[in-house]
Parts: sequence; structure tokens; C-alpha cells
Amino acid sequence: MSTPAAASPGPHDGAALAQLVGDAYAHAQGHATAEDAAEIRAITDAMVRLLIGAPLRSDGKLTVVSLATEAGLRRNKLTHKHTGLKDLFYALVKARSPVLDALPDSVRARAAKQQQDLARVRAERDDLRGQAQLLARIVHVLEIENSKLKEINAALEQQVAAQASVPDLTRWRRRS
Repeated sequence: MSTPAAASPGPHDGAALAQLVGDAYAHAQGHATAEDAAEIRAITDAMVRLLIGAPLRSDGKLTVVSLATEAGLRRNKLTHKHTGLKDLFYALVKARSPVLDALPDSVRARAAKQQQDLARVRAERDDLRGQAQLLARIVHVLEIENSKLKEINAALEQQVAAQASVPDLTRWRRRS
């Protein structure tokens, strides 16, 4: 007996399929180097994260560029070397699209609001990151200026100490 959840695939089904196919692909590539196996693992893990909507390194868009960024690889690794995984990704994205169209308006509205909130939070994060970098530069400049002032102060203290040992003859006025 099938359940309603089994009848309509969700975003996690594509992720499970990507993981399964990636494992099979890596196993079938038994002659592949350790580097190739690591790339395949990175790509399939990135596929899973993108398909479930939990990106770590990319903007979360379902594109090859985002997939490569998410996997920590250059795009040409997908477009020239691992074309099978690229094609699989596009097929999973295409298969997923009708499911998203069938969502109720309330779910789509909530998802749109969450996307807006995410964009706002990312913009705030980027702004704060820029402010932190500016403050770090300011602190660095102030440390340099403080160091120079300490050097000048030490030189002035040495001059004062040198003058203290020599009597100031200008203060002695002749009394006539």
C-alpha cells in the first residue's frame, strides 16, 4: 500500500537518488584515481546539499556553477570531466520542478518569504563582514601610530634625561 508521501516525491528523494547514483558511479569507476573518487564524492555530496536546500558554500541555485562551487571544484570538472554527474544533476533538477509547481500557494508564499529573509540576512552578514574588515584595518593603523608615538616618547625621555645631567646655564644670570 502506498502512502501519499511515496506517491509524490519530495526534495529529499532527489537527494537520496543523487547519493545512491553517486555511490554507484564511484564504485563503477574502480579504476579511477583517488583524486577522481574524491571529486565524485564532493560532487554527489554537493548535489545532495543543493537538492535538499541546505547549501554550505554556494548561493543554493540549482545550476552547474552552484554545484561546482558547492563541491569546491572548478566548473570545468563538471562540464568536461564528470559530465555524467552534471547530466544526472540536471535530470534531478528537472524531475524536481513539477513537484514544486504542485505546492500550495501558502507553502510557496512561505518559501518566498524565507528566500527574502535569507537574502536580507546574507546582505546583513556581508555588511557586517565589511565593517569588521574596516575595523581591523583601523585597529592596524592605530597600532602602527601607537608604536611610532612610543618610539618618539622614548627618544624624548632620553633627551630629557640627558639634559637633566647637564646644568642649565641659561638660568644662571649674572648678577652685576
